[in-house]
Amino acid sequence: MKMKALAALVCGMLLLGATAGRAAGTDGGKRVLDLNDCIRNALAVAPELGESQADIDLAASKLVEAKAHRYPRIDFLGLIGPVPQARGNQVSSPDSITQADRLTWFTRGDATLVQPLYTFGKISESMKAASHGIEVDRAKKEQRRNEVTLQVKEYYYGLLLARELKEVVLEVQEDLDKAKKKAREYLDKGSPNVDDLDIYKLDAFSGEVAKYLEEARKGEELALAALRSRIGLPPDAPFDIATERLTPDETVTAPLPTYLDASRTQRPEYRQVKEGLLARQALVEAAKAAYWPDFFIGGYLSAAYAEKRDRVSNPWVPDEFNHFWGGIALGLKWKLDFGITGAKVAAEQAQYVRLLSTRTYAETNIPLQIRKAYLELQEAEKSITATRDAYTNAKKWVVAALANFDFGIGPAKEIFDGLENYAKMRGDYFRSIYNQKMSRANLDYAIGASPLEH
Repeated sequence: MKMKALAALVCGMLLLGATAGRAAGTDGGKRVLDLNDCIRNALAVAPELGESQADIDLAASKLVEAKAHRYPRIDFLGLIGPVPQARGNQVSSPDSITQADRLTWFTRGDATLVQPLYTFGKISESMKAASHGIEVDRAKKEQRRNEVTLQVKEYYYGLLLARELKEVVLEVQEDLDKAKKKAREYLDKGSPNVDDLDIYKLDAFSGEVAKYLEEARKGEELALAALRSRIGLPPDAPFDIATERLTPDETVTAPLPTYLDASRTQRPEYRQVKEGLLARQALVEAAKAAYWPDFFIGGYLSAAYAEKRDRVSNPWVPDEFNHFWGGIALGLKWKLDFGITGAKVAAEQAQYVRLLSTRTYAETNIPLQIRKAYLELQEAEKSITATRDAYTNAKKWVVAALANFDFGIGPAKEIFDGLENYAKMRGDYFRSIYNQKMSRANLDYAIGASPLEH
C-alpha cells in the first residue's frame, strides 16, 4: 500500500534541507540557544552587516569631505636648485643672466591660501546630500538586519518542524511494528483474518516508512547545520535550540490597517526612499550652483634666497631667486562652460526622477506584501484549528483499527488507511503551525518590526 500521506509529510523536510550573543544555557557542554539568542548571534557575525557598516563609514567620510570645503585650503611649493650668481643692482651688474660658470644655490617657497566666502550652495548642498546619504545607508543596514532575522526564524522554525515530522514518522513506525507483530501471531495460529498478503503489505509499508524516517533525519540535520552556520558556529560545534516543541503562537493579530500604518514609520525601505530623495534634491541644487561664481579671500606668500645674489629692492625689477613678498585680496572664481554644467544638472535631475518612481513602487508593493503576509497568517491560524480536529479523529481511527485487529475482528486495511490519514493530518497540523510562525515573521519583516521576539 502506498504512503502518499507520508510522502507529503516528508516533502517539507526536504525543502528545509534546501533552505536550510549569549548562551541561554548549556547541556553537557552543548550550547543551547533560544530564538532571540540565535538572532543576536547571527546579527553579530553577519558579513552583510559588516558590508553595510562599511557603506555607512564611506558615506560619513563624504560628509567630512564636504564640510572640509568650508575651511581654508593652503597650497605650498618648495624649490631648491642652481642659479647664476648676480652682483650689483637694478642698474648695472658684471654678471649675465645666461652665464653658467658662476653658479650658486637658491631655495624658494610659495604658499597660497584660499578661504571660501560664498559658493551659492556648492558646499552646503553637498553637505546636505552627504548627511542624507548616511541615513540611506543606515536604513539599508537595518533592512539587512531584518533580512538576517527572517532567515534565522526560517531555520529555527524549520528545525522544529523537521523534528515534529520525524516524531510523526516514528509514531507511525511504532504502530506498524505492533501491527506486524500481532499479524504474525495470528498467522501462526491460523487465524482467518490474516493471511500472507497482509504480512507482505505490512512489510512493504514498514519499508516505506523506514525510508521516510531516514529522509526526516536528514532534513533535521540539514536544518540544524543551516542554523549553526547562520549564527556563526563551527560545523562541529555542539549546539541545539532551547525550544522543544512547535506550538501555535497565541499572539492576538491586530487589524490589517494597524500593520499598514506601522510600516510607514518602521519599514526601513520607506526611510531609504525619503532620505534618498532629499539627498538627490540636494545634489541637483549643488549641480545648479555651478552656474554661479565662488567668492573667496586669497592670500599669497613667497620667499626665496640665493647666497651669491645681491638683493634688488626696486619693485619694478623683481628677483625670483632672492625676495620676500606677499599679499591678501578678495577673489572671484567663475567657471564658464558650454553645456557641461547643464548636462550635469540634467543627470542629477534624472536620478531624482528615477527615485520618485522607486517611491511609487514601494508605496504600491509594500502594502501588498503586508496584505499577503496578513492573509497567510489568517489562513494558517484557521488551518491549525481544522487540522487539529482532523488528526485527533484520525488518531481515534488508528486506535480503533489497531484494537479491532488486535482482537482479531478487524482487517489490516483499516490500519493502513487510518495510519495514512493520521500521518497526513498530523503532518499538516505541524506545517500549519510552521506557516503561522513564518507568516507572522514575514509580517514583522514587512512592517519593519524589531528583530527580536518579545
